[in-house]
Amino acid sequence: MFAYSAYNLYIHSELAFPELMPGETMPEITRQQPDVVISKGQIGDFESEAADGGLRLVGFLKLENSTVGRFLVEFGHKIVVEPDPGIDEDLLRPFILGPALAVLLRQRGLLVLHASSIAVKGGAIAFLGHSGWGKSTLAEAFHTKGYSIFTDDVMAVKMDTDEPIVFPGFPQVKLWSDAATSLGHTPENLPLLHSMTEKLVYRFSEGFCEKPLPLKRLYVLDKGTQHSIEEPLHPANAFMELVRYSRAVNLLQTPDFTKTHFDQCQKLVKQISVCRLRRQFSLDALPDLVKLIEEDIKQGVYTR
Repeated sequence: MFAYSAYNLYIHSELAFPELMPGETMPEITRQQPDVVISKGQIGDFESEAADGGLRLVGFLKLENSTVGRFLVEFGHKIVVEPDPGIDEDLLRPFILGPALAVLLRQRGLLVLHASSIAVKGGAIAFLGHSGWGKSTLAEAFHTKGYSIFTDDVMAVKMDTDEPIVFPGFPQVKLWSDAATSLGHTPENLPLLHSMTEKLVYRFSEGFCEKPLPLKRLYVLDKGTQHSIEEPLHPANAFMELVRYSRAVNLLQTPDFTKTHFDQCQKLVKQISVCRLRRQFSLDALPDLVKLIEEDIKQGVYTR
């Protein structure tokens, strides 16, 4: 059994996750009992019949148009993975740390967004958008300038406090080869995310923020002919963007989970600024984008 930490949770797992931080990094008092247990096994008829799409959920691990297995997530505490015959573990890990973990975090009462985030001035700022919109690349661009990374693609926010709190994920970002080269990495030295993709992962030992911090600002990524940060979105529009870029919404659809999710999104747009960040999709223009965001954070003003 392996021991890890992620999202402020102590995890026991039968599967090895080189992406995650060793569990020994958590205080000893929190390591007496695991918060989460991950195991491999068969998901029987009883578990499938008991699944209610809420605190008990059975889903599929999907790779493009096919599946690589099933997973069961229960009560925000347990993940059971049933791989299809002949499936390698390297194909399972990204799905466990993506969809399955997103379900578990939501079962634990957290708001989970498609966002990469970095630490700035004692708080977190996050870049919101679906896969392929450059969240990871932008976060790593800040990382190369000395900023600490919080999360890559799966951001968990605690909403039952006076201010929204982001929990640190794990020290890894996913990059395409050209982005990795642009950011000073050697693609040949980086491992693949899994054997069925050309996407790479960069795992780093320095510049990872392990302490929960308040979320201060959200940038919704969008395409543009030039870099610009628009004025904060109207709360109704900001709410729609949060719903659009939430994780596991199509999996957890019970009335209680839907209501909680909407309430959390409504609360968040009242607490922080949500701005649209239009960017040129050019790696050569990435340094200018970082400077624009730095200036926005420094001055607290928004340019059209």
